Amino acid sequence: MMSSKMNRRLGCLITTIRQMQACPSAVSPCSRTVVRTCVSGTNGHKGTVQSLSLRRCPLYIPPCWLQSSARFSSQDACIVSTESTSANEQKSVDGLLNDQTQNSVELPRPPPGSTVTTETDGSAGEEVGERSMMRQYFDDLRKCISPCDVLDLASKYPTSQKYISNSLATMWMLTKRLSEDQKRYERQLMFQHPQFGQLCKSAMEEARYMCREDLVYSLHAVVKLGIPQNTRLVQTMLRVCQERLNEFDDRCLSVFASTLQGMEKCKNVQALQDGLQLLVEQRISKISNIFMLQTMMKCIGKESPLSLKTKLESKILSQIDQLTVSNAQYMFSVLAEMTYRSLPILDACSDKIIEGLEGRSFWQLLTVLRSCNDLLYRNRVLFSAIANYVASTFYMWDNRQIVLFLSAFENLSFRPTALMDAFAEKVISHPDSLTMKDILAILRTYSLLNHIPEGQDQQFLQALNEALNNYLPRIPHADLLRAVYSFCILGYLPQPALDRLLQEDVLHELTTAERQNVEQTEMMLRAVNVCLALEGPSAPKPAVPLFAEKWSSHHVSHFPEMQERLLALLGDASLFRPSVKLTCGYNIDFQILMDADTREAVPSSEADQPEDDSRIQRVAVLCAPTSAFCFDSRHPRGRLAMKMRHLRRMGFHVVLVHYPEFQKLKQDEAVQLLKREIFSSQ
Repeated sequence: MMSSKMNRRLGCLITTIRQMQACPSAVSPCSRTVVRTCVSGTNGHKGTVQSLSLRRCPLYIPPCWLQSSARFSSQDACIVSTESTSANEQKSVDGLLNDQTQNSVELPRPPPGSTVTTETDGSAGEEVGERSMMRQYFDDLRKCISPCDVLDLASKYPTSQKYISNSLATMWMLTKRLSEDQKRYERQLMFQHPQFGQLCKSAMEEARYMCREDLVYSLHAVVKLGIPQNTRLVQTMLRVCQERLNEFDDRCLSVFASTLQGMEKCKNVQALQDGLQLLVEQRISKISNIFMLQTMMKCIGKESPLSLKTKLESKILSQIDQLTVSNAQYMFSVLAEMTYRSLPILDACSDKIIEGLEGRSFWQLLTVLRSCNDLLYRNRVLFSAIANYVASTFYMWDNRQIVLFLSAFENLSFRPTALMDAFAEKVISHPDSLTMKDILAILRTYSLLNHIPEGQDQQFLQALNEALNNYLPRIPHADLLRAVYSFCILGYLPQPALDRLLQEDVLHELTTAERQNVEQTEMMLRAVNVCLALEGPSAPKPAVPLFAEKWSSHHVSHFPEMQERLLALLGDASLFRPSVKLTCGYNIDFQILMDADTREAVPSSEADQPEDDSRIQRVAVLCAPTSAFCFDSRHPRGRLAMKMRHLRRMGFHVVLVHYPEFQKLKQDEAVQLLKREIFSSQ
């Protein structure tokens, strides 16, 4: 019987060699691949002939005979984002199974005129049986709906390389569709399944003999399935990948890089990432697939050397005309992952995205906005295009999606007026549809961007107040403070929420609890206190004292250019005072006292301030940085707007100066600007 098996294997080997001789690519030097040929029987284990002869004598096999039957499209190799995961994963599984089935029925035929022995006929018949079995396996694999179904199926078939690789890949595809709770449950069942240990053992034994595609996809699936990184299986696969790293083509490198990115840092992983960086640097000029290049860029990460990032940037720029809208959208997250702010690439990708906004998914657009924030990239045209697209397709998005869009825009300091107005109308119409998380996010966004829908300000704020009242019995105290603080920025005092906040036990917890953001809590409580004093004459007094104002010990101006221009305008340094501290805690950069009748500046004395003199008009000059305004506008953000509102209530004429732009003006232009703003009639 042993002799019969040996004869069949030798017959199969003879057939393969003859087909190689008949294959034109076999004699082409550029298409040869050095491999160790594994002659396996139906059980998948290596025979005596392989161990004694073939390991010593590598054969040159043309790629047309070595291509893996497991195939993934480049989009399925690495997951770009979380949107439409179910459809993409199903497509990946179907593509894998269909390709396997198609390859399983492609039987090699001997060249015309060749002589086939009886033993060769026997081996060919055995190969037909194996192909039929493989076809049946993929038909059954397609019907599996859980990892345990795949393991049950694997126990019925031989443990060969193809079965192992595709079983692991399918288990991962089926698992990643599930929610986190379902994933934990299915993984527990998977780890407890009696066939799981055998599958892992077979994968470890066959790893060295797998083709490169099966190897990287098996490792990728094993890591994604949550098998501990320090197990012998994972470490064996990593070692084999390290040995065969130079054999990997672009697709394999892309998948392998994605796998390493999701693994914990250790010496082996770090060594492989370093080797991968060197290999990518050597192959940059030969990589033609933009998606694979992007995947490798993302996976080598921010720790890659600047020289490599620069070379990758040059490669992308050389192919910038070939970028699709999907490539352009993905490029933002790639550069954010690398922490590399390439303005030429970002500008080109922005133009491409603007042209193809139609049909972009929620997560794609949100990822672009978040990546812009990570990269400190600002593009008004891009932001406006995305905001207008979301506003024009408002019916497509639910509350959660709109809230996330608005939060992303707020992080960019961009005020999408049309979108915010449209959502405000929805809030007014359906306040009960808002969750507590939605309310807090809406209050934060609208207050920090200092936006209230024109003509509907009271209706909008009352709707938010009514929605918040439904959650007052169970809202955390820290969230209650944030909500009241946001209302105060918008100039609205929510009475039920204030009554709850000013209770002694609530204030005691907020002021005594050990928190990481103690200064933030103090700042919000001071702001609420000022709003009660200036805007709430009928508001109840706090049950316990709030924080006292903190004073600055120095009175030196931090704006020398402004001081010089005021001196040139007024002609006397005694006619203005820098860095004035008010009793409510506000700081004025420059104060000017002016005769209300003659509109002329009068000397200012620190010891004698005529605050109650109706004949004196007080002017507050505020020098604001760029961060105090909404992006690409003169619209003040929330805290600055509240300060200006309070100063006006205190009788000041407020002059707001965008200081970075003011510094760019010539002296004559700056003086004329100040003269126009300071001496204008209110």
